[in-house]
Amino acid sequence: MIRITPELVDAERGRFAVAESVRSHEGDVPLAVRLTAVSKRFPGVIAVSEVDLGVAAGEVHVFAGENGAGKSTLMKMVAQIEAPTSGTIEIGGKPVSHQGPGAARELGVSMVHQEFALAPDLSVAENLFIGQEPGRFGWVAKGRERRNARELLARVGLDIVPERKVGSLSTAQQQRVEIAKALAVDAGVLILDEPTASLTEGEGRELFGIIGELCRRGIAVLYISHRLDEIFEVGDRVTVMRDGAVVETSPVSELDEARLVRLMVGRDVDNLYPRTHTELGPVRLSVSGLSRGGQVRDVSFDVRAGEIVGMAGLVGAGRTELARSVFGAEVPDSGTVSLDGKPLRIRGPADAIAAGLGYLTESRKDDGLALQLGVDKNITLARLPMWSVLIDLSEERELTQRHRDNLRIRTPRTSRPVRMLSGGNQQKVVLARWLEAGAEVLFCDEPGRGMDVGAKSEMFAELDSLASQGRSIVLISSYLPELMNMCDRILVMRAGRLVGEVAREEFSEERIVALATGAKDNHE
Repeated sequence: MIRITPELVDAERGRFAVAESVRSHEGDVPLAVRLTAVSKRFPGVIAVSEVDLGVAAGEVHVFAGENGAGKSTLMKMVAQIEAPTSGTIEIGGKPVSHQGPGAARELGVSMVHQEFALAPDLSVAENLFIGQEPGRFGWVAKGRERRNARELLARVGLDIVPERKVGSLSTAQQQRVEIAKALAVDAGVLILDEPTASLTEGEGRELFGIIGELCRRGIAVLYISHRLDEIFEVGDRVTVMRDGAVVETSPVSELDEARLVRLMVGRDVDNLYPRTHTELGPVRLSVSGLSRGGQVRDVSFDVRAGEIVGMAGLVGAGRTELARSVFGAEVPDSGTVSLDGKPLRIRGPADAIAAGLGYLTESRKDDGLALQLGVDKNITLARLPMWSVLIDLSEERELTQRHRDNLRIRTPRTSRPVRMLSGGNQQKVVLARWLEAGAEVLFCDEPGRGMDVGAKSEMFAELDSLASQGRSIVLISSYLPELMNMCDRILVMRAGRLVGEVAREEFSEERIVALATGAKDNHE
């Protein structure tokens, strides 16, 4: 066992020191969580196999691995959302039996899921204490609830009134409310599942600062992440899982990115962002003076054949609203969209699809997929193979199998409901749909979100291949390494306006962030 010294060695980056000289003395640091031979079996599937692991109080313990590796299932067993098939889980040195998430919270174990479990129409205070409201005889002591809420919000650095409705908060603010909600039960173990998935770079660093403060107070943080840079930034130790088993547990300081990727995917991944820069063709897509309410304001830009253009900006800058307006999901107030020099009349997504536009939405589960339908039906959703007035099932089966093989969509059969696939494979299904529909211009909104490194590498390789074939791609991402490695140039939006363009030879995080935030740009 490694002794964890809960002191920040770098306040800005939020990394904690690990005193490795006493790793053989397990008793030096109390264990917040111990897992002994923990397994979970579903019918026909071993999701978690014989996991032995200890997590120290005050430690940030990262769990990494591809989708389906068993990370989330393991965390759900610690949080008593799932019952282990075999093995022992100890919290604070005491074995616990599975009695449900409520019992886990009473033991001081809280889990913050990637998709927040907040009631948007209730106040912040009501969300923090839902099910454990202060008061007596069925009456809620509102004054005490608000006071307690202020104390919790202060612990997570959130300066808002407790009476404010949760639905009016930004994503980053809701993230902090979720953490405060976990602390309301006096949590000693906090599980965070992809906590930065919907946050900007700056918001992510603020979250790391909060995590650092929690660790200094002795809280153990179990952290699931696919983002390699933040694993090295926030973690003390990392446990890599593959096929339900622990491959290795190591101090973060003893790993580099290449070795971590190799442990996660079981092979060498030569390039996470495989971009082939070729000579660009003529302008394919031209957007001029596009406006919609206050979300998109007089935006103009072009995209050439074979070009990948990045869209950077803070959450709420208008990038998604711009994509939806071009695609016809939201009707713009003014402006024009042209393809190959010909103005388009787009009154809805059907017109955009017919014109040759495609859109991988930010939330594939909410508006990108029909989750109950099979892989085959989702792929042909935008363009059905017809025989007279009937769907040609034979052709549908043939073309979906071809897309499955070409994009390496991991599913035993194309009729399998898409909800049963991993996030990376679901994203590939959406991409296959637009390829089948013949999209020449593709808007990709956060295409790497929730994807493991192997699936992400495959997705970006496919986007690179499409660009090399002459297709035009607009890549929207809050993760700057994706934009800086994949794009030929980056457009930056702020408050609905296009505020700058950065050529590839001038790429730098500082310049892009300066444009996105309105801060002084030292390059000027």
